[in-house]
Amino acid sequence: MLRGRCDPLRGAADRHEAWVALGALLLLLVGAPVAGWAGGAVADASLERSVRAQHAERRAVEAVVVGPAPRRERFGGDPEGGVRRSAHPRVTASWQAPDGSPRTGEVATASRPGPPGSPLRIWTDAAGLAVPPPMDGRTARTHAVLGGVGAFLLAAGCVEAGRRVVVGRMVRRRHERLDREWAATAPLWGRTGTGG
Repeated sequence: MLRGRCDPLRGAADRHEAWVALGALLLLLVGAPVAGWAGGAVADASLERSVRAQHAERRAVEAVVVGPAPRRERFGGDPEGGVRRSAHPRVTASWQAPDGSPRTGEVATASRPGPPGSPLRIWTDAAGLAVPPPMDGRTARTHAVLGGVGAFLLAAGCVEAGRRVVVGRMVRRRHERLDREWAATAPLWGRTGTGG
C-alpha cells in the first residue's frame, strides 16, 4: 500500500505531481535509452557509409620527402592568441598521380618525417591530389557511441525540463488557488462570533 494515499492533507494536485514524476521517471528509464540507442544507430550507419565512401575514393601512395614545408605562421581568431601549431608535421613531398604524372605538394605526416629522399605514405584522391587519410572503422564507432550518448543526454534533459515546466505550472496554479481562498477567508478572521 502506498504511504500517504489516505492522508487527508494530500490533495489532487499532490497526486497529479506524483503521476507527472512517475511518467518522467518512466521516460528517463525507457525513453532516453531508446533515444540514445536510436541516435547511435543512425550515426553508426551514416559514419559507416562515409568510411566506405572515403576508402573507395582515396588510395595510399608512396611519396618521397623533398624537404621541410615552408614555415607559415597561422593565427587563430585572436591576434593576441599567438601562433596556432599544426597537430601533424608538414613536409614537401613528391608522388605520382594515378595517370602517371608527377605531383609535388605540401602534406601532413602522421609521425616525424625522415630526411629528404626518405619514403612517405600519403593518401590521394582520384585526381592525384593529397587528401587526409580516410576515417577508420574504430574512429567511426567511437563517434557513433558519442552520438548515442549525446542523444541519451539530450532526451534525458528534455524529459527533466518538461517535468520541471509541468510541475512548475501545477505549483503556480495551486498557489493562485490558495491565494484566492485566502483572500475570501482572511476578512472573516478576528471577527467576533465567527469561530476564529
